[in-house]
Amino acid sequence: MKVLAPMAGITDGLFCSKLAPQGFDMVTVGGFNVDLKTVLAGKSIKERGRPEFDIPYNQILSFIEDQINIIQGTAWKGMVSVNLRSTTPSSIVEVSEIDGVDVVEINAHCRQPEIMELDCGQSLLHKPDDLYRFTRTVVNDASCKVSVKIRANVPGTDIINTSNLIEDAGADFLHVDAMKPGYPHADYKTISSISDQTDIFLIGNNSIKDVNSAKKMLKAGADGISLARAVINGEVPFNLSSI
Repeated sequence: MKVLAPMAGITDGLFCSKLAPQGFDMVTVGGFNVDLKTVLAGKSIKERGRPEFDIPYNQILSFIEDQINIIQGTAWKGMVSVNLRSTTPSSIVEVSEIDGVDVVEINAHCRQPEIMELDCGQSLLHKPDDLYRFTRTVVNDASCKVSVKIRANVPGTDIINTSNLIEDAGADFLHVDAMKPGYPHADYKTISSISDQTDIFLIGNNSIKDVNSAKKMLKAGADGISLARAVINGEVPFNLSSI
């Protein structure tokens, strides 16, 4: 599986609709703040020059629906995922009920301080039992498949334990940003460890910029790959069908 990963402020319906036909099996819109607490945090983030985090609470569902409709208006027939930041599972479940949403992705990845202060985003990695319960509730109640996006090499966290809990919670996909601080490539060892110790569908992300890096991610044990910054200019810099 080749996935277009979320990039704040860029991965909207129009961006996805242009890139999807270039070989992607799934595209991701978002990430979006979808409950009142994260939406209010987004207003603070906007003051630091990140306006993409600020969509009014009473408009967020219709905004997401509009992005889905843009993608559905093309001839491309792949899956659509929505990456979501929320302090409550119910807000994510609500998004899962939008027509055309194939996957809701729980964001346990965002590093914005205002989001982390809510015990949301990357902060969930420090509370794996809470992440398990959150994911389990979404899995039980959602009207579509569920993914969880996490980050590797966060100090004080155990990514293998977290991955096992996400699998136990019933998630369909585990999306791992295999960042390796100080290195120009992904942490393939972590991907291999997760692959060896779980059976969940593993999507590997980070530093995939050409055929060689994509194949390394798959060889490490990922079942699929996701691209983000490599396609920031609106073009895939290599042929996805060659992977």
